[in-house]
Amino acid sequence: MKKQEDLESPLLSGGEPAAADAKVCAAYALVCALLASLTSIIYGYNRGVMSGAQKFVQADLGVTDGQLEVLIGATSVYSLVGSLAAGWTCDRAGRRRAVALAAAMFLAGSAATAAANGYAALMAGQLVAGVACGFGLVVAPVYIAEIAPPSSRGFLSSIPEIAGNSGILLSYIADFALADLPTALNWRLMIGIGAVPPLFLAAAAVLAMPETPRWLVLHGHPDEARRVLARTAGDADRRLQEIAASVREASKKAGGGGVWRELLLRPTPAVRRVMVAILGLQVFQQACGVAAMVLYAPRVFGHVGITSDRAVLGATVLLGAAKTAAIVVPLFLADRLGRRPMLLASAGGMAASLLVLGLSVRAPPAPVAASASRWAAATCVAAAAAFMATFSLGFGPVILMYGSEILPLRLRAQGTGIGTAINRVMSAVVGMTFISLYEAVGMAGTFYMFAAASAAAWVFVYACLPETKGRSLEEMEALFDAGANKPSPRPTLS
Repeated sequence: MKKQEDLESPLLSGGEPAAADAKVCAAYALVCALLASLTSIIYGYNRGVMSGAQKFVQADLGVTDGQLEVLIGATSVYSLVGSLAAGWTCDRAGRRRAVALAAAMFLAGSAATAAANGYAALMAGQLVAGVACGFGLVVAPVYIAEIAPPSSRGFLSSIPEIAGNSGILLSYIADFALADLPTALNWRLMIGIGAVPPLFLAAAAVLAMPETPRWLVLHGHPDEARRVLARTAGDADRRLQEIAASVREASKKAGGGGVWRELLLRPTPAVRRVMVAILGLQVFQQACGVAAMVLYAPRVFGHVGITSDRAVLGATVLLGAAKTAAIVVPLFLADRLGRRPMLLASAGGMAASLLVLGLSVRAPPAPVAASASRWAAATCVAAAAAFMATFSLGFGPVILMYGSEILPLRLRAQGTGIGTAINRVMSAVVGMTFISLYEAVGMAGTFYMFAAASAAAWVFVYACLPETKGRSLEEMEALFDAGANKPSPRPTLS
């Protein structure tokens, strides 16, 4: 059996904890969630920094548009590998060790990319950073879903998306602030800054973060699990009994077939519905074109006549600010309104704003082109900001929250990894085809396609997703087993 200090943070060792009240438990769970969400800040920074840096990378290293498209899209392919490996690592080594490993890879990837002296070196650095991004997308939602009490799981599970958007905003600000430096230096500093936060994350994972109680029970460490529950859930004995019962039931259902067999080859009806929900949400999240806006916003703004580098980067910072500000709304409303209303409002808002964005980038008739350009530019920026904001109301944070909470314990890490892998595939498709797509069908036609995908996402949520607000993780499989024809059953508070 592993030593106790390897299973929980040093700050938890040293005797049986005293019973904690609800406020203390909530505060401790919040600290754990914030530490885990450092992975999302780093992921967001790595994802967004190339938006402003790409022009300077091309000028310094002679990278073509085609090579840039492959470089940016390939990062999503690499993160696919990372997300699949993260699920396995979370199950074998533990959620906390997976966080530490993600931090080490983020550090190496950012440093290698910033030091690159050619296209091949850029690809190598992005390979490591991309795998780290896949880890970051998996480990934070899984960790928080398992450490959070049911009453505040929606609040805490929104934090990684807020952190990711904050990372994107910080990358835009860094791009704006460093743009006037020499070309050989500015993009290297933009990317290299991303190597600093992983140092703090690695220290936090080693010194302050406990292992999740559900992983501890699953691997035969109930005493350590009870110690963590006493600090995060208060009623440790009752919660431990629920988790242990869930693990026993899971062992009976597993039957020795393995996680992949249960998820993909021979799933139960409940697991099949869970996977349809997860995979559908992940596909629609990227099909709406959010990766195109994150990665190529300067090109979109340039299309409507915004040509100054500082004006383009300033408008891009506005997008990041809108996306980050709107993400606060689900933080406070997910546990009150529920997941379905927020997803439906988000999908509807995205469809409308993308339609307006498509109209704004249409080339006006020649006689009115000059007078219309200023209005087109203002409408384009406003519609893009509205799209980012409505995305953040639901399809950004709530998908992570929903996917991590509906999977059964025995399947949670690797199921989240599969969902994230599908997400990365779709992100890669959007990232690697956006330039070619708008050259083929026009910028307006491209955004009309994204609007249609958002409308289809609204239909999917309405028809296929039950409400999960207020339910414990141990109730989810029964909810999907009993709710095949009931899209929104009344939740029960746990």
